[in-house]
Amino acid sequence: MFGEKKQLDTTILITLAGLFVFSIIAVYSGSGQYVTDNPYHFAVRQVIWYGIGISMMIGIARFDYELLKRIAPYLYFICAGLLLLVYLFGTEKNGSQRWLSFGFIEIQPSEFMKIALIIYLASVLSKIGSEKLAFKKSIMFTFRVGLVSIIPFLLIMVQPDLGSALVIIGITVSILVVSSISPKMIGLIFSIGAVFTSLLVYIFYFHQALFTRFFKPHQLSRIYGWLYPEQYTSDYGYQLQQAMLGIGSGQIGGKGVNQGVQVQSGKVPEAHTDFIFAVIGEEFGFIGSSILIFIYFLLIYRLVQIANESNDLFGSFICIGAVGLISLQVFQNIGMTIGVTPITGIALPFVSYGGSALLTNFIVIGLVLSVHLRTRKYLFADE
Repeated sequence: MFGEKKQLDTTILITLAGLFVFSIIAVYSGSGQYVTDNPYHFAVRQVIWYGIGISMMIGIARFDYELLKRIAPYLYFICAGLLLLVYLFGTEKNGSQRWLSFGFIEIQPSEFMKIALIIYLASVLSKIGSEKLAFKKSIMFTFRVGLVSIIPFLLIMVQPDLGSALVIIGITVSILVVSSISPKMIGLIFSIGAVFTSLLVYIFYFHQALFTRFFKPHQLSRIYGWLYPEQYTSDYGYQLQQAMLGIGSGQIGGKGVNQGVQVQSGKVPEAHTDFIFAVIGEEFGFIGSSILIFIYFLLIYRLVQIANESNDLFGSFICIGAVGLISLQVFQNIGMTIGVTPITGIALPFVSYGGSALLTNFIVIGLVLSVHLRTRKYLFADE
């Protein structure tokens, strides 16, 4: 097989190694407030999750991704069915109903849906070809893509899980932007998004009674805590306020591992998961945070390169879907930690402690590596 003649992409492996180092140190340091008998508990478990994720990534990389094109619709509908089961019979935790329990194990179908959506949208849009469509023809394909995306978006929103719902949008928009759909249609989509956002802002500031009907109480608390953290220091804005204090106190070089006052005192909730960037900001400082962001930039840049080098549209769209998945998670997680975006439950890719999100990211990277391994370089390009 052609794919076996090439090696796994070195740049991606190096970036993953860098993220692994950040992850283990930050998880170890940030989880100290939760364990007293074994300070390495979460760090060891993260190493195990990494081992499982890397094994899955390598296995998927050796698998011919083109075979997924045939089963893409089935993967999508199976995952949509699982989301429906979550809505009907899901397990509730902390006010959210996101899991399906099978006794010995719990799964989070929204994570599977992210992968299935990338594959299905890549399959649908690759059939259009590389020639740009006229505006009228673009309407039909845009409607189809919108329908495919709105179903999981709504099923995830009712859980509620705003973070995963935003990822669904990020994946969809990323693939649409590079597809053959008319630029006018893409411009129209962004215009509609801008108008909708402006309308929400207007309703929030001038018709708050109406605004509260669109969101559940805990979602409203996160919005208020994001916009007015100084007014809700004791409740809604507590997480953000403590995270920003920690990051600011890290200054240039950071305070050192296990030396962060905000983190080690337990004032930053979920420091080893959702708010792990606060650990990095306080204990590694501006320099450490910048290195981490550079690693993400290098990873995303390489994903874009592989998408551009691929001689198969289906493979290119899979890579762009991965770009949308990773980049939105990075932006949202870091953004919510420094007050740029609302607080959601999005983990920092490959750094935050956890199983399902980490495995999802490894699976998607495995698909990208599969595309890379099967990309041929011809002396004379031919469509």
